[in-house]
Amino acid sequence: MKVQKQIGWTLSAVMAAALVACGGGGGGTTATSSAPTGSTATPQSVNVPVMLSDATSDDWATIGVKVLAISLTKSDGTSVSVPLNNTPLPLNLAQLDQLGELLSGVTLNAGDTYTGATLTLSANPGDVSLITSADPEAGFPEAAATAVDASRIDIQGATGATGARQVSVSVTFAAPLVVPSTPSTALNIEVDLSHPAFLNAHLKAGQTLPIWVVNFNGPVKHVPVADLRQVLLRDGYGKVTGVSSDNLTLTIDKQLPTAPVVTPETAVDTGKSLAIKVDATNGTLFYDLDGKKDSTIKDFSSVASALAAGNYVRVATRYQQDGSLVATRVWASAQFNTVWVSPEGHVLRVNTGNNQILVADENGHPVRLQIDANTQFFFRTPANALSDTTPIGTGTAFLAAKNLVRGFKVHTQVVDPTASPMVAKTIDIETADYSGRLSSVTNAGFIVSSSFNTAGDDYAVNMAYISSATANGTDPVSGAALTGFKFWYEGYPTLVDSGANATSDFTKATGGSVSFGGGYQYYAHGTTYARWGDPAQTNGWAAPWVVVEPTSLPLATVSSAPAANANSFAVTVAGGSQPVTVDFSTTAGSATLVYAVDRSNDTVTITPEDITNSTNLAALVAGLAQGNKVKISAVPQADGTLKAYALTYYTGTQPER
Repeated sequence: MKVQKQIGWTLSAVMAAALVACGGGGGGTTATSSAPTGSTATPQSVNVPVMLSDATSDDWATIGVKVLAISLTKSDGTSVSVPLNNTPLPLNLAQLDQLGELLSGVTLNAGDTYTGATLTLSANPGDVSLITSADPEAGFPEAAATAVDASRIDIQGATGATGARQVSVSVTFAAPLVVPSTPSTALNIEVDLSHPAFLNAHLKAGQTLPIWVVNFNGPVKHVPVADLRQVLLRDGYGKVTGVSSDNLTLTIDKQLPTAPVVTPETAVDTGKSLAIKVDATNGTLFYDLDGKKDSTIKDFSSVASALAAGNYVRVATRYQQDGSLVATRVWASAQFNTVWVSPEGHVLRVNTGNNQILVADENGHPVRLQIDANTQFFFRTPANALSDTTPIGTGTAFLAAKNLVRGFKVHTQVVDPTASPMVAKTIDIETADYSGRLSSVTNAGFIVSSSFNTAGDDYAVNMAYISSATANGTDPVSGAALTGFKFWYEGYPTLVDSGANATSDFTKATGGSVSFGGGYQYYAHGTTYARWGDPAQTNGWAAPWVVVEPTSLPLATVSSAPAANANSFAVTVAGGSQPVTVDFSTTAGSATLVYAVDRSNDTVTITPEDITNSTNLAALVAGLAQGNKVKISAVPQADGTLKAYALTYYTGTQPER
């Protein structure tokens, strides 16, 4: 766990609106525009693929959920259901670090407007599974690689009869989705699993192990995505149903790995069909795992035996402009477990002395991988077909240059899965996550540093900004194309600071710190998912953007309650020698997120409160009485105060830690 960052992770649901050539979701077609005069034209149908994704967690290897349903809410209040399989779809959110897991598609009419979505998750005992990572943060209340018993997981908001309990998660879009007639946009819904209201450890009287209170309602937001081709998809699994007569399209039945994992791993059929094209221009990398043959193909004719109906594949894909899926890499075998046994997870440790890395698997165990002279490193860049299949480094020199650090999300292929240690044949870097304290911020770059439970994993990296001429998405409000570095505050993804003043504004925004005395100093923090090979850093990583994140403070005590009509109060922390002022906002659209936690008779209830409402504001002020406890996530300011992003106050029994 990074120092001064709260226990957490993030779930995102990306719904990319596009005309797609793949199956699933109603098989929409485009209507002709030559309707007879005086007739009513049939609305143009658009197939919208639906995906789920999230971000990393250093404390958890598995955060398992089961998706029951997804629906979209139209502007007129009606809803449209996304067709899913009758079987609950299992997902390990910890593996979806900014990666989209394609689940299904839904046919919508171009021009229709949607304002929100509802996710329905199964909420019976055991439907939410938690397995700790191989190296959780110091002081974490669970041992490494531990599966939390279902009796210690309390899912808030669950309804329904025993055996059929579920919880619904609603989100209002930051901007309405107007269904396009061309595949040009994507919709990103993010459930912030690092949010202080999402997962709370509650220790009952006389117990030594906590109850984990899971709250899906509340930490939900919409992050607009403008370009479908920028969406990074998680490697998908499927059962081969056939190859087209021209050998250019592979059709599979979409499968999901069982979560939590079983041995050998088994597949769960989603009931959805996908059509995946070969890259006939740049070539698709093909790995026949049973025949132990590798090749670069521009059609599927030479690998027909490996793609016999009923065989299994793992496929790395990207979206084309027309919404179709194209394969970057394909792994094939007659057995599902063979295509699945390829260590996937976050880099836990990098040892340049013996050229080995540890990757945390879904059971919370470290998998040791040997890097040799032939190991190829790739960086997933779906927007650039050639870069997506070109190694960015080969052999041990890549490690020696410290181009791989703890926290990167990778998916690997090994030479022999029975060897010990396994030798890595390829390592796909799916996301290059640099997170932590921001320092030495100038118009030329900054240092991002992170500290972990194991000191050898610490890093302090000089990070360049991408070139001012590098394309960097579009403005989420105006839709204007952006170039160069940009940044925004966690929770306000539509308020992007970009352009000529972005780096100087970033310097001002991240230059503050807050001191409680007694050695308790807090600084600005942020996260970037770096890019490889930008003109600003042709043989290394550069930051396209930074999300300025709130710093999570230890449990604090209110030392001065809010004055009448004032939106500030003061707190102290145990061991500190001086109070710090905390400012909160009641402005609609940017109000501080507030959660009331009631702890009574060993029962915990978490209630989100909108403090733009005078009644809720009064309840918050009452809860911030002198001596009461409060949990704060905030951004340190240059004047030594804290700008609160989220506040959690307590009623009933006050927490001790």
